[in-house]
Amino acid sequence: MYTELNSILSTTPDSFTQGEFILVSDRQSDASFLIHHFLSFYLRARCKVCFLGLVQSFSHYNAVSQRLGVSLAQAKEKGQLIFLEGLTESLSVLSQETNSGSQAMDFLRDPTVGLRRLYEFIRSSVSSSGGREEGAEEWGPPVLLVDDVSVLLSLGVSAEAVLDFSHYCRATVCSQLQGNTVMLVRCDGEEVVDDGDDEGSERLLKGLTHQCSLTLHVHGLPTGYCRDIHGQVEVCWRRRQGDGQNTQKKLFQYKVHDKGASFFARGTSSAVL
Repeated sequence: MYTELNSILSTTPDSFTQGEFILVSDRQSDASFLIHHFLSFYLRARCKVCFLGLVQSFSHYNAVSQRLGVSLAQAKEKGQLIFLEGLTESLSVLSQETNSGSQAMDFLRDPTVGLRRLYEFIRSSVSSSGGREEGAEEWGPPVLLVDDVSVLLSLGVSAEAVLDFSHYCRATVCSQLQGNTVMLVRCDGEEVVDDGDDEGSERLLKGLTHQCSLTLHVHGLPTGYCRDIHGQVEVCWRRRQGDGQNTQKKLFQYKVHDKGASFFARGTSSAVL
């Protein structure tokens, strides 16, 4: 958990905004350090967390979280964390092991089912609250984390289907249950001009941006590699204001350490759309 980032976002594990859809994105950079931050943040906040780990193993996420002072193994054991290891689930599906796993990744076997079962897995995970059984711990609002949703594109899912999936997740987690959703999406290459013929990842990024209330976009320095600064993060808040939308942006440079990250303010702009 990065205390400097908490200060930028005006949030703490004891006091944070509920019902938010947070989009983390990167371009020619790596924003995964922000996913590790939000994972440790919401576990410290005693939220019930459903984590879709589509790019790395549970062991990887657990090793990083331990450096941030959080044990994912203990969180799973207590029922606070529900972790879907996408790599393992995909292998089970592709090897025709029909009786293994949660079958949340069944779209790999039959594309016509879409992401319905993956959504149902999430809905079931976040709707089951702790404390119903005697001696069980009570958890706070549910949180969905996805690292990263653009992987679904490489698995044959269309951008439109992923956007529908994110819409249903937001409606359930953020609106109905007043929890939070954090999704990572990656875009390869340079930013393209809007010509109406965007690649899938670009359409996905634009669609998710319209759905979210907070974006953190990570990209490299315009001057190229620097040993002391690893890149830039553009933080954008979107709030409804009357008939329009108030948008505020702040730009920070960052450096990731072994047990944290440092952020340095570089500019501020705001506009009413």
